[in-house]
Amino acid sequence: MVVKTLSSPFGGQARTRVLVSLRLLGSSYPRELSRILSIPVSAVSRALAGLERDALVVGRLVGRSRVYSVNPRYFARQELETYLLRLAEADTELRERAGQLRRRPRRTSKPL
Repeated sequence: MVVKTLSSPFGGQARTRVLVSLRLLGSSYPRELSRILSIPVSAVSRALAGLERDALVVGRLVGRSRVYSVNPRYFARQELETYLLRLAEADTELRERAGQLRRRPRRTSKPL
């Protein structure tokens, strides 16, 4: 079976890749997603707005930043997350970028 890596089952390639990235990362904000996906922040913001309108993701304010995650109250959340992980299997580059992302500050005395 051949898996199309450029498929767009959620209405567009940007929407699909943003949703897969959110599943891999747990939660994120638009600029971080933009860096991982190598697409403009405006495209990520439009995708997130559409996904939030469709109730697939939820956003919350953390300070002055809006952080997004897959909607934990979505009626088919488990099936959606399983499907997103299957889509992520086909995109090795995205999985590598998400795995390399530093999520916490570096220790002060640690050398570069």
